[in-house]
Amino acid sequence: MVMTGFFFLGCALVAGVGLPLALELRSSHLLEARLQVVRRMLSEIPLIDGHNDFAWNLRKHRGSTKLDNFPFDEDLSRNSSWGPQWQTDLIRLEQGIVGAQFWSAYVPCEAQFLDAVQLTLEQIDIVRRLTSRYPKRIRLVTTSGELENAHRDGVIASLVGIEGGHSIGTSMAVLRSFHRLGARYMTLTHKCNTPWADSSSVDDPNSDAPSDFHSDGLSPFGKAIVRELNRLGMLVDLSHVSVRTMMDAFAVTKAPVIFSHSAAKALCNSSSNVPDDVLRNLSLNGGLVMVSFDSAHLSCSDKASMYDIIAHINHIRRTAGVNHVGLGAGYDGILR
Repeated sequence: MVMTGFFFLGCALVAGVGLPLALELRSSHLLEARLQVVRRMLSEIPLIDGHNDFAWNLRKHRGSTKLDNFPFDEDLSRNSSWGPQWQTDLIRLEQGIVGAQFWSAYVPCEAQFLDAVQLTLEQIDIVRRLTSRYPKRIRLVTTSGELENAHRDGVIASLVGIEGGHSIGTSMAVLRSFHRLGARYMTLTHKCNTPWADSSSVDDPNSDAPSDFHSDGLSPFGKAIVRELNRLGMLVDLSHVSVRTMMDAFAVTKAPVIFSHSAAKALCNSSSNVPDDVLRNLSLNGGLVMVSFDSAHLSCSDKASMYDIIAHINHIRRTAGVNHVGLGAGYDGILR
C-alpha cells in the first residue's frame, strides 16, 4: 500500500507516545521539557490528523464552494466577521504542528442515490484549490514519498478521504475516479447502510437511520470494494460501520485498515466506537484507530476534555498496542 507505512508511523509515534506523556506530567518545568521533546519528534516525523470536515463546513455555512475572500490564512477564531463555527485555518494548523491533514469529503446520508457523487467531487475540488492557493504552506500529496518531501520542506501535506461509501454511487468506476483525483481512504459507510455494507446504525437499538438495505456486514460487492481499495492503494476506513462489517473487512483486506475518527467503546458505549475484541484484531491486522475529539465518541455526552482523549488513547494503546493508535480530531464537524 502506497501510504501505509509512513502514515501509521507518524500517527502512532506521536499519539501513542508523545501526547500521553506530555499531558500526564504535572510540573510546568517538566511539561515544557517534554513538549520540547515532542516538538523535536514532530520535526522529524509528521503528526497526521486523520479527519477534518472543513470542506463540508464551508459548503454548509457559505451555501457554496466559493473560496473568494475566504481568509484561510488567518486565525478565524479571532475574526469576528466569520463567526466561531470555523475550527480550522492555516494559522492553527501550523501552531498545532500538524504535518499532514486528511480532509474529509463528507456527504450526508440524505444525498444517497441523489447528488452524493457531485457533492464529493465539489469537496475534493475545494481541497485541490486550497492547496493551489497557498502552495508555500500546504501541498496536495498522494504518496508517502510526497508526504515526506512536504514535511521536509516545511509544508503541511494535504490528503483527501471519502467519508461514506454512498459517495461512489455503487460504482467501481466512480471509486477509481476519486482515486485519480487524490482520494487515499474511503469510509465504507456513514450513519446509513449502503446497498453493499452495514453501518453502525444496525448495532444501535435507538437509531432512526433508514434501513432499506441490510447486508449482514459486507455483501459480495462490498468485499469487492475492499479488494479494489487494496489494489488502488487506498486505506479502508471502518469508522461508522457495524461490527459485522468490521470483521468482514478484516477477513478480506490484504492491507492494514484505519478508523479515521473513532474511540474506544469500552469507555463510551457509542455504536461508532471500537469494541475491545475488534481492537485486538486490529493489532493482528496492523491497523490504526485515530481517536476522535468528538464528545459524543469520548464521553457519550455533550462535553469532553483532554483527559477523556488521553483515556481513550491509553485504553487503545493497552488493548491494541502502541503502534495502533493515532489522532482523527474531526474539527469543523464537532462541537467545541
